[in-house]
Amino acid sequence: MMFGCNAPEPRSLLGNSLERQSLPDEVRMQRESALERARTIHAVHPEDEDAIIWLGRRTAYLGRYQEAVEIYSKGLVLLPESYRLLRHRGHRQITLRRLDEAMADLAKADQLSLNQPDTVEQDGMPNAAGKPRSTTKGNILYHLGLTRYLKGRFCDAAGDFTRCLELSRNDDTCVAASYWLYLSARRCGDERLASEALSRATTDMDLLENHAYLMLLLSFKGIEMEDLPESLLDAGVDDATLGYGKAMKFFFEGQQDQYLSELEQIVQDTNWAAFGHIAAEADLARD
Repeated sequence: MMFGCNAPEPRSLLGNSLERQSLPDEVRMQRESALERARTIHAVHPEDEDAIIWLGRRTAYLGRYQEAVEIYSKGLVLLPESYRLLRHRGHRQITLRRLDEAMADLAKADQLSLNQPDTVEQDGMPNAAGKPRSTTKGNILYHLGLTRYLKGRFCDAAGDFTRCLELSRNDDTCVAASYWLYLSARRCGDERLASEALSRATTDMDLLENHAYLMLLLSFKGIEMEDLPESLLDAGVDDATLGYGKAMKFFFEGQQDQYLSELEQIVQDTNWAAFGHIAAEADLARD
């Protein structure tokens, strides 16, 4: 089955056109090959939940987010109670800035999964150790919390990230949820909850992926960059993530001009699919 997409061109939360970003040739060819394998499996098992999910994920990894959403939507016609399909469609609705649709998908996924066991979610782009770190229900709550944060519903987001932390199985998922919980709780005015989130960040956390979130939490605790362990300083980190965390530090310190300047820099210079970039857009649109 071939999928097309007649949806309108995606636009940022500031109204700007979002053009598909190019990939290095080697990366693009690897991802296209993986997509072809996913298509082959889906052609043989068109009603299989995993086959639909991987077809959508492999499509999204090439920047074809609208097509991925359509794949998940067609899958949900066949499997309307699939909270896993809703989880993935909700994620890509966030990427496309369709926040109301994302919130509806993820809230429904949360309800449908409440009485289901949580399972490890395989990575489409594995970390260096090849060890998946997140779970399906954890990802549902993480993305639901993020959506509510982007909508400015900070107290609701704090509740989602608190529940997400309860499902955490390792330091990577703990530090990611703790970071967004800290931001949500501070903006909600819950200083006690923010302090609890911050207290989870320590320099000896066992991380494979989310080094940037730990660096930012430690920065919020007052630890200077030069005092961080070399393992953190040497880790590859995302500019949008670090930039947004830096902007929020300015915001909490009352440095409004620096805060807005950092947000504008993020929107201008970073990958528009990154959550830090989307959060910067949301704050600028709100302000």
